[in-house]
Amino acid sequence: MAGKDRLPTILLIVYSILWLVLAINPYDRMVWLAENTLTVLFIGFLILTYRKFRFSNTSYVLLFSFLVLHTIGSHYTYTNMPLLTWLQNMFDLSRNHYDRLVHFFFGLAFYFPIYELGTRKLKLKHWESYLLPFLVIISFKTIYELLEYLIVIVMHSSVIGSSFLGMQGDQWDAQKDIMFGITGAAISMVTCRLRR
Repeated sequence: MAGKDRLPTILLIVYSILWLVLAINPYDRMVWLAENTLTVLFIGFLILTYRKFRFSNTSYVLLFSFLVLHTIGSHYTYTNMPLLTWLQNMFDLSRNHYDRLVHFFFGLAFYFPIYELGTRKLKLKHWESYLLPFLVIISFKTIYELLEYLIVIVMHSSVIGSSFLGMQGDQWDAQKDIMFGITGAAISMVTCRLRR
């Protein structure tokens, strides 16, 4: 197997080790479970479809980077991420912005794999090959924010509460999270267009 073909396997092994380490004694076990359910399903999907559709190494590195940021956030709950708490205190910010960073990186990282699916599987060309990933990310971000809120309602706020939602007193949190994801996707769209 060539070195290029081993990269996704290496990334999976490194991520799995990190995931297991961060699964030990998370800040809030219920939040950790809620945050990691989709992660495990997504990685399972990537493994099951790997032989039928392989993304570029760039896409795998971007997905790996996003998953690392997300998994660290789920360990601490996004609200209590120490690095951003330090910045919050240092600059007297009203909230911990780690979740904004991860939402931004979602748009940035997922654009390229979706673009590859569109151009290689759906054979999209020209402007639609750039627009489709952007629209898919807007949809994913919106659906995720709705699911996140629905999970809190179904499981009752006393079980997971604002730690999972990560609102930190911001009534416009969901809209801002979507905006950060869209901004990341827009940057990737421009980058993708410029490199072609």
